[in-house]
Amino acid sequence: MENFGLIGLIAVVFFAVITVMATVFTVKQQTSAIVERFGKYVRTAHPGLRFKIPFVDAVVARVSLRVQQLLVEVETKTQDNVFVKLLVAVQYRVVAGSEADSFYKLDDHEEQIKSYVLDVVRAKVPKMNLDEVFEKKDDIGTAVKSELDVSMKIYGFEIPNALVTDVNPADNVKAAMNEIQTQRRLQDAAAAKGEAGKILVVKNAEAEAESKRLQGEGIAKQRRAIVDGLRESIAAFTDKIGGVSEHEVLNLVLMTQYFDTLKEVGISANSKVILIPHAPGGMSDVSDQLRTAIITGTESVNEKK
Repeated sequence: MENFGLIGLIAVVFFAVITVMATVFTVKQQTSAIVERFGKYVRTAHPGLRFKIPFVDAVVARVSLRVQQLLVEVETKTQDNVFVKLLVAVQYRVVAGSEADSFYKLDDHEEQIKSYVLDVVRAKVPKMNLDEVFEKKDDIGTAVKSELDVSMKIYGFEIPNALVTDVNPADNVKAAMNEIQTQRRLQDAAAAKGEAGKILVVKNAEAEAESKRLQGEGIAKQRRAIVDGLRESIAAFTDKIGGVSEHEVLNLVLMTQYFDTLKEVGISANSKVILIPHAPGGMSDVSDQLRTAIITGTESVNEKK
């Protein structure tokens, strides 16, 4: 009898423990619990320590209220007939107070979201060319968010954001695009190089023209100085020594200058072998040539004045 009494006591205690455990339950932060009674929805339990009727009520699901992210890959064709893959990141969460709708109205909310994303992207991208897809990917994300917001709200979900995180055309298309950019940059570089060469040629030509002009002015000034010096020498010699013609004085000055030049050539360290006529007739030819040059220079100077 005592053994039966002990067994009964243990059974009562065990049943009491099981009953307490079946009565008390906890719900974590940012989570809601769906409570059913004999298969029928009764209430939504919020975070904290909660109670239910043991063996009658049951917690059938716990719904997270946190923002979750779903990645959807969509392959579609652009307006310029290029197949491209888009990776769309959809951020969604259950609206507080609509936990029961999110649990009972949709069997698989992720598949539902994917279907809407595929529908929106494949309706919008075929109206754009490939460059526009890259440039307006934010517009595609906005269109996906707007469509999902309306469609998923009746199921208890909201869409904080939808982002197109990647646009990936086929490898051969990317290679062609890179080749186009390479050729454009090479063309720009060639144009810049040609323009630089053109500027260099023009500047060199301008510099050469300026050099020739300055050289010509220098030669003209040099000749003018020689003529002025000879004129002064003739005038001074004629004033001091009378009875001498200008022709004779000029010959004397020219011969003096001629011999001075021969002297300078002879003593120069870098002098070369020079063959010149040195007979009396040759002196006469030199004198005539120098006189002709001086007269020509004098006429040129007078014309400029």
